[in-house]
Amino acid sequence: MLIDLPSRPLLPPDRQVLSELDWSEVAALWNANELGRLHDLLNERWSRLIRNSVLGTADPEAEFLQGLAFATLALFFTQNRNQEGALILLDDALVLLGKYRPRFLGVHIEPILASLEEMRPLIAALPPDGENPAFPFVYTKFGYGANGGSAR
Repeated sequence: MLIDLPSRPLLPPDRQVLSELDWSEVAALWNANELGRLHDLLNERWSRLIRNSVLGTADPEAEFLQGLAFATLALFFTQNRNQEGALILLDDALVLLGKYRPRFLGVHIEPILASLEEMRPLIAALPPDGENPAFPFVYTKFGYGANGGSAR
């Protein structure tokens, strides 16, 4: 039996999410180590962006936001004794963000990647629920804009 479902119009992706994204807010949350809040903000924007996109998760801007969210969550996890989750997300972030170096949407990618690459061997050597001995650690400030500005 075939069911004849009415067609639904294909809505355009919510591109406004990119113009609404305040990189100074992202930088302030990253630099203040408010990683849980930052992940939620990035994930909400990513979700809105892919909602009706023909490209879905393959949309370059969405993929970039997802990479930033993965990096953020990896840092959050390593600080909260979830080294296994941190390592998985760190590797995913390295792959996704690596596609957008050196800069994308005004965000400086190289410093983020350098921090993740520096932390990877340390996290890989920890037990899955081990405490990160480098915490609180200092990672590169979030840079964006033409001059590499960051929220201070």
